[in-house]
Amino acid sequence: MEYTILGQTGRRVSRIGFGGATAGLTNYMTVFDPKDAECREGVIMAMRRALELGINYFDTAEAYGGGASEEIFAEGLADVAAEDIFLATKVTPFGEGNSVRKPDVICAALEAGLARLRRDYVDLIQLHGSYVSEEAALTMLKSGGIVDALARAREEGLVRHIGFSIEAQNAALDRLLESGRFEVMQVQYNLLFQHPYDPSFTCGSMYKAEEAGLGIVAMRTATSGIFQKWIQRVNPENSFDYNPALIQFSLSNPLVDTALIGMRDARQVEENAAICDDLTGRVDLAQLHNRFV
Repeated sequence: MEYTILGQTGRRVSRIGFGGATAGLTNYMTVFDPKDAECREGVIMAMRRALELGINYFDTAEAYGGGASEEIFAEGLADVAAEDIFLATKVTPFGEGNSVRKPDVICAALEAGLARLRRDYVDLIQLHGSYVSEEAALTMLKSGGIVDALARAREEGLVRHIGFSIEAQNAALDRLLESGRFEVMQVQYNLLFQHPYDPSFTCGSMYKAEEAGLGIVAMRTATSGIFQKWIQRVNPENSFDYNPALIQFSLSNPLVDTALIGMRDARQVEENAAICDDLTGRVDLAQLHNRFV
């Protein structure tokens, strides 16, 4: 297994991480029920195989099935010492009407997540966002706001590091990066969504995060099936497996520390670990973007 250092956290993490969305969300990507014993057992066995193959980054969230993913992670990691893994979870920063939640609500959500995970602390707590407005970002960052609450949780030993996840590339993302309050950025990045990293012009949020010393985690590594569905539409007879190429694309990015992949059975884990181990599959992204011969 290939490893790297996760930005200013100084932590050694595997280049591929075990994503938790597929463990907790009903029928996400494929038919799946987190309440079904057989489905749960498949994910648990996948996690144990991941540990055997050297994967040490595990990422989940309260929003993945209302805590179902965290509960399954607790079972899969039950016998694993805290120091042997890097465990990340997320709290949802928005409540009713998409308003920013109060600090005490965020703290209660963190404590509930720890209870579901059966852990005294997590390595990384992240504000879980898809689209975040600039106004919401500033509210989160204000004195006495939810970022301050997470900082207190870090002082109390409930978390070791603070980060955020986001999909939109907008002014809010700039505010979060400029704040200097975070240690990790989890961002959507894949073959289809390359906005965070443009080697032709050396710009994008990944460059900003790298300059600020943040660890960079890529999500939706295999495009959440969008690329595959498009291929199926334009070329129904196609039988090529694009998954290795999609994973290698993200791993080829020198700024990506860990690329998250959702896995529901041990076979998927073995296949993805082998892809990560195949360094010959990496490409020079700067050369790939070159338009001239």
